Amino acid sequence: MTYCVGVKLDEGLIFASDSRTHAGVDNCAMFCKMTVFERAADRVVVLLSSGGLAATHAVINMLRKRANPEPPHLWLATSMFDVANLVADSMRDLERRDGPFLEGSGLKFNASFILGGQIAGEDMRLFRIYAEGNFIETGTHTSFLQTGEAKYGKPILDLAVTPNATLEDATKCVLVSFDTTMLSNLSVGMPIDLLCYARDSLCVTMQRRFDSGDAYFESLKQQWIAGTRKVFHELPPLEW
Repeated sequence: MTYCVGVKLDEGLIFASDSRTHAGVDNCAMFCKMTVFERAADRVVVLLSSGGLAATHAVINMLRKRANPEPPHLWLATSMFDVANLVADSMRDLERRDGPFLEGSGLKFNASFILGGQIAGEDMRLFRIYAEGNFIETGTHTSFLQTGEAKYGKPILDLAVTPNATLEDATKCVLVSFDTTMLSNLSVGMPIDLLCYARDSLCVTMQRRFDSGDAYFESLKQQWIAGTRKVFHELPPLEW
C-alpha cells in the first residue's frame, strides 16, 4: 500500500510520500515514490505515485524518454493542465500495451498519481490523476489531495489544512497524518519523502527524507501524542 499527499496553499505546495512497497506480508521493499522535474526559473513539476510499482515506474520512464526535442513533452508544456494530459496519455499508452498481458494473469494495469507544480507564467496547480487517466484539480474548497491509504490521515488534514495555513504549520500537519497512518496500517512505512515549494520561486529549496528514528519526526510524534492526551484530560466531564 501507499500513502501520498499533495497540498495547495496560498504560500505554496507540499508533497509527501512514503516508501514502502510490498507483494505480500513477507516481501517488502523501499522505493521512492516522489519524482521531481525541475528547470530553475522555468518550472517545477512533482509526481507522487501510487499503484503497481512496475506500472508507475513505466509511466515515469516514458515521461523521461519523451522529454526529447520533439513536442509534446513536459519540458515544452505551457501549463500544468497540459502536463496532466501528458501523464494521462502515457498511462493510457502503457495500459494499451501491457493491459492484455496483465489480464492473462488476472491483473490490471494500476497506476495513479498526484501531480503538482508551477510553470513560469502560470499559477501553481495540483491534480489527482486516476488509473483511467482522468483527473481532478484542487479548488476553492479543496486544499489537499491524497492517494493510497488515505483514510487514517485525512481527519488530521481536514482539521488543520486550509488555503491560508502557513507552509510550516501545514507541513507539520502532513507529517502527523503520516504518523497516524503508519500507526494504523503496517503497509505504509518510512522513509517519508517531503518537498515544500514556495509560490513563484520556480526552484526547489526545501526537500528532505525522514528515515526511521529521525530526531525531528520522533519529537513531533511524541509532542503530538502528549498534546492529544492533555486535551482529552481537559475535556469537560460526562454527566450521567
